[in-house]
Amino acid sequence: MKVLLTGSTGYIGRRLKQKLLQDPRVGDCLDFWKVVDLQKDERLLLFAQMKLLGLAWLEFKIKDNKLMQSAYFYPKGVWGRLYWYSLVPIHYLVFNNMIKSILKKAQS
Repeated sequence: MKVLLTGSTGYIGRRLKQKLLQDPRVGDCLDFWKVVDLQKDERLLLFAQMKLLGLAWLEFKIKDNKLMQSAYFYPKGVWGRLYWYSLVPIHYLVFNNMIKSILKKAQS
């Protein structure tokens, strides 16, 4: 539920927002995400530290002045697959709003 509310409102979380504006480092916890890889001005890979029916990562890459966002999910069994595929429309809205919010902040 927190992911849905967070993404749909464009709010990425106070601690996450503050840390991203500072200098995140590998190992930092940003809300319920953990920074697992960081290449300055190129890539940020976050691992979800919440109870899910699988493992989840969120990746941001910058290449040729383009911001790319990818979500990866490795489901645990049939229930994990059902969870992920049932939420595809919601994830689309959440991630779309998230990327729009990031781009808006970058342009201001």
